[in-house]
Amino acid sequence: MSVSPSPLVDRFGREVSYLRLSVTDRCDFRCVYCMSENMQFAPRSEILSLEETYQVAEAFVALGVRKIRVTGGEPLVRNGVMQLLRQLGGMPGLNELVMTTNGSKLSTFAVPLREAGVKRLNISLDSLRPDRFRELTRHGDVQQVIAGIDAACGAGFEGVRLNAVVLRGRNEDEVIDLVQFACDRGIDIAFIEEMPLGSISEHSRALAHISSAELQQIICRHFELESLGDPAQHAGPAREHRIMNTNSRVGFISPHSNNFCHLCNRVRVTAEGRLLLCLGNEHSVDLRAVLRAENASPARLRDCIRHAINLKPEKHHFTHNDEPDIVRFMSATGG
Repeated sequence: MSVSPSPLVDRFGREVSYLRLSVTDRCDFRCVYCMSENMQFAPRSEILSLEETYQVAEAFVALGVRKIRVTGGEPLVRNGVMQLLRQLGGMPGLNELVMTTNGSKLSTFAVPLREAGVKRLNISLDSLRPDRFRELTRHGDVQQVIAGIDAACGAGFEGVRLNAVVLRGRNEDEVIDLVQFACDRGIDIAFIEEMPLGSISEHSRALAHISSAELQQIICRHFELESLGDPAQHAGPAREHRIMNTNSRVGFISPHSNNFCHLCNRVRVTAEGRLLLCLGNEHSVDLRAVLRAENASPARLRDCIRHAINLKPEKHHFTHNDEPDIVRFMSATGG
């Protein structure tokens, strides 16, 4: 892989340097904002093989991508995923290999993940209360996840961050407890506004919405925050704040109330090989077809990706309506 990378720049002048790469649409949880209770998963024949997934990653790195986040579903339920992670961890030209996980398997996998080259973890945690956690995830055991978080904290990662989705009337009374939990461990936390992906009947998104500004007001009653500036300064969507007198930061990811589309440097590839150019739009290209074509080659795959970047839309148009803006679930989108 000695292609000289020319930056992937879209028609709005944004350079794409970050790939979110899903290895499965399956998960051992069924979080109420992410999945239907009775999910229909893609047939295994439609899921990229690990070898195909590596080829996709290799093509993006050859085109200048320097950061890959492995996602799902829950990536650690994919058989053989550690082999793929070790390959990615040793890929020349890739500066950052990171992962998003629900934490359920980290007690076993935290140390092997770090040894494979994963630098940082984002771990989902929406509640510290066992009954409520089970209610929000439909299957999860919060003590198992906390044990996984603690294993990750001891495994030597360069960074560990918690991700929390807050729903009005469900878990907003735990915001301070979640921040304190992160501070006690010296790790970071981000609060993410619920995204309108997939049709759900478990709650009303319009009624459950709570803005980042409101969450920040709640937190500021208990913690002193210092803004770390515009997200452009740290190449991510979160508006971050240092939590004074701690080693932790809190971030707010606000796709509704304060979107970050003008800074977007990322694309997603689903487990089925669909290259999604925007989380909140359906602009996409079928990379699986390119990978499985009779005339498939690394050069053709790179050309397809290069041309696809021109389809990346300027922004999304998320709303608070209960009818979803996008019919695919977050689990099918890839983290």
